[in-house]
Amino acid sequence: MKVKPTLARVPRAAKRTNANRCALRHVVLAGLTGFGANAHAVDGCLVLLCFAAPSWRAIPQCVPPIKQVLRDLARGRPFPTCAMAGAGNSASHAWASAPDRCPPQYTRVDHGLNAPIYTCDYLGAVSVSIHGAPFARTWWSMAGDTVTDFSPAAKAQLGTWDTRFDDDYAAWLAALPSPPTVLN
Repeated sequence: MKVKPTLARVPRAAKRTNANRCALRHVVLAGLTGFGANAHAVDGCLVLLCFAAPSWRAIPQCVPPIKQVLRDLARGRPFPTCAMAGAGNSASHAWASAPDRCPPQYTRVDHGLNAPIYTCDYLGAVSVSIHGAPFARTWWSMAGDTVTDFSPAAKAQLGTWDTRFDDDYAAWLAALPSPPTVLN
């Protein structure tokens, strides 16, 4: 006749030791898992290629690194670099500041007591240069929303691209009040 072992037969001290070991194992595994996720650096070369793409969201391999770099930037971490980018190929980050460093269609004006108060819908922009010339500038928000302004050279090279920036600019222009008619 086989006897099934039960917890009742294990001394209480052994139960606590096993429970402590199990808890310690979970803490160590959770710590290692968390450490690995935080220590994993974003590949700057992949980020450069993804920001230069016609739409980074349409490329499954680009979504995780771009979302990670945007989270990192929002937390004040530096923009990743790519040592293999080649001469004239680079990406860099700058913080937005309305009205001068924010596209007009994303600049908001509130009237303060003594002067207008300008804000930008986006926190910063990642600029990509290819062969030393501006290629694209991707504006990003804390919520992870992005919009990309492609240069004329980029548009000619890409053929198709995410037109949201251009569409928003056209809508902004159309919404501007008409200039007053001058009567002679």
